[in-house]
Amino acid sequence: MNRIDARFAQLKAAGRTGLIPFVTAGDPAPDHAVALMHALVDAGADLIELGVPFSDPMADGPVIQHASERAIASGVGLDDVLRWVAEFRQRDADTPVVLMGYLNPVEIHGYARFAAEAVEAGVDGVLLVDCPLEESAVLAPLREAGLRQILLAAPTTVPARMAKLCESAEGFLYYVSFAGITGAQRLSTADIAARVADIREHAKAPVAVGFGVRDAQSAKAIASFADAVVIGSALVERLEGADDAGDIATRVRSFLQPIRTALDQH
Repeated sequence: MNRIDARFAQLKAAGRTGLIPFVTAGDPAPDHAVALMHALVDAGADLIELGVPFSDPMADGPVIQHASERAIASGVGLDDVLRWVAEFRQRDADTPVVLMGYLNPVEIHGYARFAAEAVEAGVDGVLLVDCPLEESAVLAPLREAGLRQILLAAPTTVPARMAKLCESAEGFLYYVSFAGITGAQRLSTADIAARVADIREHAKAPVAVGFGVRDAQSAKAIASFADAVVIGSALVERLEGADDAGDIATRVRSFLQPIRTALDQH
């Protein structure tokens, strides 16, 4: 069983809401990228969303844009990301890893080559923001290799298309809590809850909610109706400037553990 499916089955059996932190691979310190991944798990992450640095991250706000810029300036590329996942797997065989990014680096790498290397490294799924469901035939080699294609739904998704997303979702369906870029600070919990409730009636896969989740309070509110909570920009912001493994672990722990506790108490 794919690690994503196994983890969500475990969460459902335990009655827990998943915590999915996002970090940009190679930020804040490429030398400690693997240590950061382990720190996320130690602080309560159920699944890791690992951003592949990209020069034109159109869906991301300034915080993650700048994280990508810093990683690219340090020379981080797709090969590094896959190598770090493989190193992470030497100590952690269970925590699912999803690569989040954009289609261009995968296309340049070659779809079949990327699929083989990602599976070999221990990647479990991909979320390619600029590859909508209607264009995802190009990702057939990834799906055939066993990678889950994580799909995005948004408040602006019309019913007919939402039905297609619910039918096709695998791993989990990522519901973007508002129409905009990552990191914006506005959440209408009631509106999100109503939309997620409708999605959960039709989606075969679990539903994770992200964008705008910044702290324990907002995460706990989302946890009352979602299968998992994704938190990215606030964490990336907290990690900016950390340059050694100890500092990174301390910042991760101080930020994520209260959120983990809030999710477990909802």
